Amino acid sequence: MSASTFTPREIVSELDRYVVGQRDAKRAVAIALRNRWRRMQVPEPLRDEIAPKNIIMIGPTGVGKTEISRRLAKLAQAPFIKVEASKFTEVGYVGRDVESIIRDLTELAINMVREEEREKVRVRAHEQAEERLLDLLLPPPPTTPASADQSETREKLRGLLRAGRLDDRMVEVEVTKPPAGPMIEVMTPQGMEDFQGSLKDMLENLMPKRTKTSRVRVPEALELLAQEQATRLVDMDAATKEAVRRVEESGIVFLDEIDKITGREGMHGPDVSREGVQRDLLPIVEGSIVNTKHGPVRTDHVLFIASGAFHIAKPSDLLPEFQGRFPIRVELDALTQADFIRILTEPENALTRQYVALLATENVRLHFTDDAIAEIARIAAQVNERTENIGARRLHTVLERLLDQTSFDAPEMGGREVRVDGAMVRERLDAILQDQDLSRFIL
Repeated sequence: MSASTFTPREIVSELDRYVVGQRDAKRAVAIALRNRWRRMQVPEPLRDEIAPKNIIMIGPTGVGKTEISRRLAKLAQAPFIKVEASKFTEVGYVGRDVESIIRDLTELAINMVREEEREKVRVRAHEQAEERLLDLLLPPPPTTPASADQSETREKLRGLLRAGRLDDRMVEVEVTKPPAGPMIEVMTPQGMEDFQGSLKDMLENLMPKRTKTSRVRVPEALELLAQEQATRLVDMDAATKEAVRRVEESGIVFLDEIDKITGREGMHGPDVSREGVQRDLLPIVEGSIVNTKHGPVRTDHVLFIASGAFHIAKPSDLLPEFQGRFPIRVELDALTQADFIRILTEPENALTRQYVALLATENVRLHFTDDAIAEIARIAAQVNERTENIGARRLHTVLERLLDQTSFDAPEMGGREVRVDGAMVRERLDAILQDQDLSRFIL
């Protein structure tokens, strides 16, 4: 089943495999993704009028805002970029131009599409690379056609190559190397960050292609030649057009720390014109044309998901015009001790499973008991209450501290089993937890 045809219920079910709780946020992004499919089924004149309903996620750090958006983009196989709103500044100040978001998204999409196209021609490229490698191992006669004996020898050599019997042999491979242009640093004014890349591309096209000869083993030579053949087989211009189309139709931009640019005129502080950043973002979010080195890119149907903790500021502190571009607002819940237990056990990439897999590489069998997981969740929840609440990220600090000695000694433990139970968790962490000053720095 294609990801683009998932129903909202199926999308939420997929997100549940990686993110615990946050039902409202999952429903909102699932509907937004499904609406893209619905829009493509609508007749052409009306299709252009249907704009995406951008989303603001409100919630403390570490509750899953970024993870939901990242998993959604992966599920939809859509171009996705995460940027911090706080690193952009108003035009006229030192800082990044907001249009660079779309340029970066376009570059990501181009790399994604080209990789997909290379994968499609992988079998053909491998066959051509095999022929080139056989030519290196058994050069054909320069003038006369190949004799029957030589053809037979070539086929025998092909059989040995496929069976892996030639893997230790060294060969000299000649591959095309991108031209080495001069090292250029261009100080560009804001809004012209793309100029340096365009200049470099122009110089590369002017320089003659160079080849490089490397002496490598047969499997590496086959891989190098296959990559080169795949690049030759892919129509790069068509791939670029497809990438631009994907950005325009299904691109997703995740604007993090949106609450950091909510300052109003007249507020004092080190940050310059936060309101100006909102005004600069407005045309892109509303829909405009951004010029890139690959041509103009329209942002009318790019989905924007903004997020922020909004501890000090409120969503209503954003400019009214900016608020209007984000009609859907979802509030994410702070994580509880019960949520931590689920996070440690339910997701496919749960932290406990990650540590078990990591130590298994050292032949150490790690086992977490149910009471150990309950204790880890209790301690993480307590530390979040007493100090800064960093959500699920607190589990990383607690687990790392808990398994610090085991991770250090693992190479010398040779085949032992380590059973992590509630008593071990309390023994290693309770003393730190009781010392308020110590827990502030360590956990």
